[in-house]
Amino acid sequence: MALSVTVRGSALCAVTLINFAFVFITGADFIRFVSFRAIYQNITGDSPFCQDNVAWTDALGDGAVLGALAVDAVLLGLFVAQHSLLAWAPVKQAYQACLGVLSRAAYCCSTAVALQIMMKFWQPVHSAPCLWSVRHAPWNVWFPVLCFALHFLCWAIMCSILLIFDYPELLGIKQVYYDLLGLGDPMAHKSPRAQRLFSHLRHPVCLELGVVLWLLPALPLDRLLLAGSLTAYLALAHSLDKQDLAYLAVQFKKKLQLFASPQGGSSGDTQDGGDRKTE
Repeated sequence: MALSVTVRGSALCAVTLINFAFVFITGADFIRFVSFRAIYQNITGDSPFCQDNVAWTDALGDGAVLGALAVDAVLLGLFVAQHSLLAWAPVKQAYQACLGVLSRAAYCCSTAVALQIMMKFWQPVHSAPCLWSVRHAPWNVWFPVLCFALHFLCWAIMCSILLIFDYPELLGIKQVYYDLLGLGDPMAHKSPRAQRLFSHLRHPVCLELGVVLWLLPALPLDRLLLAGSLTAYLALAHSLDKQDLAYLAVQFKKKLQLFASPQGGSSGDTQDGGDRKTE
C-alpha cells in the first residue's frame, strides 16, 4: 500500500513538473511571437510586411492574402474553442471526473498545445499594406524603442499579477501538492468572495495584454486579426461586477497597509492571500 502511494505521488509530481516546464516554455515562445519578434522586425519602423504600393482593394482581393488570413482565423478559432470549451461547466465536470487532481494541469497543457499549433502554423501577410507604420525620423527609431520598453513593462506586470493570483494553482501544481498532503482542493481553502472572484475573472491581465497586442511600430493585416480577435475574446471572457471590484479594492488596500507596516504587518491582520476562509 505504501509503495503504491509512493509510486502514485512520484508519478503525479513528474507529470506536473513536465507540464510546468512545457507551459513555461510555451509562455516564453508566446512572448517572443506576440511581442518582441514583431518589434525586432519593425526596429526601424519599416516593416517587411508592409506593401504601401499595393491598393487595399487589390490586397483584399488577393487570394494569397485571403488564404493566409483564413488559415490564421482557423488557428485562432482552434485556440478560442479549446480555451472556452474546456472551461464550459459540463465539459469541465467531465474531464475533472476523469483526470481528478490533474484536471487543471491538463487544461493548461491543452492551452499550451493550442498556442504552439497557432504559433507554428501562423501565416504572416506579406503582400498587403499595413494599417499604420511609423517610418519618419526620428520616430522610426524612437517609437520601436518605446514599444520595446512598454512591452517589457507590461510583461513584467503580467508575470507579477500571475504570481499574486497564485501561479502554482493556476498551473495545477498546488492541486497535486494539496492532494499528496491530504488537504483537498486548494480552492476550498479560499474565502467565498475570493472563489466568486476567481469564477468571474478568468484572465487577470486583460489591459496589459491589450497594450502588447496593439502597440507596435507597424500593424499588418494578420496582426490586426490576432489583436482584434484576442481583444474581443478577453473582453467577453469575464463577468466582473460591483461586488468583485469592491472585493479587489479591499484586498488592494490591505496589501498597501501590509507593506506600509514597519514590521510587514502583524500576524493578526486579516488577509485573503487565497488560503484563509476569512470574510
